[in-house]
Amino acid sequence: MSTPAPVTVLVLEHDPIDPPGLLADWLVAAGARMDLRRLHAGDPLPDTLEGIDAVVSLGGVMGALDDAVAPWLPATRSLLASATAAHTPTLGICLGAQLLAVANGGTVTVGADGPEIGAHLTAKRDAAEDDPLFADLPMTPDAMQYHYDVVSTLPPGAVLLLSSGGYPHQAFRVGPAAWALQFHIEATADRVREWAAVEGRPVDARLGARLDDAEQVMGEVWPAFVGRFVDQARNAGRFAVPGRRLPLLGPV
Repeated sequence: MSTPAPVTVLVLEHDPIDPPGLLADWLVAAGARMDLRRLHAGDPLPDTLEGIDAVVSLGGVMGALDDAVAPWLPATRSLLASATAAHTPTLGICLGAQLLAVANGGTVTVGADGPEIGAHLTAKRDAAEDDPLFADLPMTPDAMQYHYDVVSTLPPGAVLLLSSGGYPHQAFRVGPAAWALQFHIEATADRVREWAAVEGRPVDARLGARLDDAEQVMGEVWPAFVGRFVDQARNAGRFAVPGRRLPLLGPV
């Protein structure tokens, strides 16, 4: 039995309170090697996508356009635009999803109906049945939410994959290989409660036992999703477009 080809996943950490968490274990279990860049601590972004099989952009308290607060964001948006154009498998989580949207022509605004925090259900859209990552998800996958901003307009040509009764753009794909999740799959229930405690937010129904239940159910669903993402990275070279390994674009 042959050993799967090694996969290098560039993981962008924007905030120390939102590390890779569970995602790190799932990536390693799927046969990936993490190249973790703690951008908030001064780690540099790579100059090109050469040698990078996939990109993951994590969450953070800043907004997708808060360049004064997080001066690495313009280069991050540029990298995400390049990865999308090059068909390098890419996954954005919460802030990462918003950065991916803005990098590809979408818009991000403060959620008009207030923050979405705690355990929530999402629902698959018809297009998810033909998506290599989302087809095998249950019809109403649980999600852990913690965000104030939302993707208010999807990038041109984006495919909506998950929606919810709160905000409709819960997950989408840009091009053939860039996926965005508005919610958190990397965080434990305790991590989400820590975020709430920092803000002085009381533990309500969505942050209590329902959050623990969501963590358990998500632990049965999302590791396989991450495995499929790594498989996309492993096999990307088979359908790479000419010039897949592009130099990074200018500021976005």
